[in-house]
Amino acid sequence: MNFDAYARTAVDLVNASLDDLDGLRGLFSEEHSWMGSEIVERDLAIFRRAQKRLRDVFEFGTTGRDNEAVAELNALLEAFPVQPRISGHDANDWHMHVTSRGASVSAEYLAGAVWGLAVWLCEFGSARFGVCADERCGNVYLDTSSNNCRRFCSERCATRSHVAAHRARKKEKLLTTVG
Repeated sequence: MNFDAYARTAVDLVNASLDDLDGLRGLFSEEHSWMGSEIVERDLAIFRRAQKRLRDVFEFGTTGRDNEAVAELNALLEAFPVQPRISGHDANDWHMHVTSRGASVSAEYLAGAVWGLAVWLCEFGSARFGVCADERCGNVYLDTSSNNCRRFCSERCATRSHVAAHRARKKEKLLTTVG
């Protein structure tokens, strides 16, 4: 099983716009497009609650509150239990699923996301959970840098933030020399 991919589904969920069912459908990759066609209104409410709770896990991790991150992940693991099963379409396509056959879309997606994030925390620690330092963004990310120094969710946010800081310093220097 690719636990990193499951952990990234948690990141994708926290960063998703869940204003309506179309927003929720946008969460599913091409590989999971079948989920988008099976979601119902009830799933939207479940995803929204899980999104908030997973954001809390990232915020706990980025502020050094490991015990709270672990407690929330344990509660989420209970709410969305992993029930592994082997699945496949032919003998050459065997792979693992994290829920029982017939599980709802929310149960299937969230069990994997929570399980992946829990494995990530155990392997790398919650200090590797990040919230983008760009005030205009707020997206979460998993810090895969070699020295755990990442501060932004993307290069775009890092550049935008650095340019804004540079311009602010130039403006301050100009105001100081003029005044």
